[in-house]
Amino acid sequence: MEVFLEAFEGPLDLLLYLIRKQNIDVLDIPVAEITRQYMGYVELMQSVRLELAAEYLVMAAMLAEIKSRMLLPRSSEAQEDEEDPRAELIRRLQEYERYKAAAEGLDLLPRVGRDHTVPHLEAPQARARKLLPDVSLEELLLSMAEVLRRADMFESHQVTREALSTRERMSEVLERLKGGAFVPFVELFAAEEGRLGVVVTFMAVLELIKESLVELVQNEAFGPIHVRARAE
Repeated sequence: MEVFLEAFEGPLDLLLYLIRKQNIDVLDIPVAEITRQYMGYVELMQSVRLELAAEYLVMAAMLAEIKSRMLLPRSSEAQEDEEDPRAELIRRLQEYERYKAAAEGLDLLPRVGRDHTVPHLEAPQARARKLLPDVSLEELLLSMAEVLRRADMFESHQVTREALSTRERMSEVLERLKGGAFVPFVELFAAEEGRLGVVVTFMAVLELIKESLVELVQNEAFGPIHVRARAE
């Protein structure tokens, strides 16, 4: 099995891999064995003619120095005063391990472009539609009362009266609304027809609304009511 040095991010990453692979305590590194394995990887890379970074060779020299210092005989007093030759290497490995763990934790977080894709959709061409308030029955009755009040002004006594048909008035209203134009509600009534004519027209409008032939609209709340024929 060939292991390529490019798989590691540096000499400390290679050392940490060797230590973890053998479950070695980072505070008690067997320098001789680790140095042997490290040099085995370096020689493997040289054998396949891969250019080695200088930092890998510097680490190899550092391991060789630590190994030689540990092999030199020392007196008991010198051993107490002298710092462990592995101390600096252990400190660097621990610091690298912390940063590596933090980087791996960040890499697990969801990332836009890798784990998530933000969709970008062009908005279709559309005209802004104004939402009109609903016409309540109470407002319709108030408008009807105003028409009746005006009709009373033209009320006159008649001996005979002409019979008015709701169906005929419905046809007249639809004819008036032909073309889809908005017509003020109050303009559908002829005050000179008196109260009876107003009532018949009102009933005709209600029937047309019931049959979904016309609709009532307002430009604003409590504003004037308009009528128009529904589009087919």
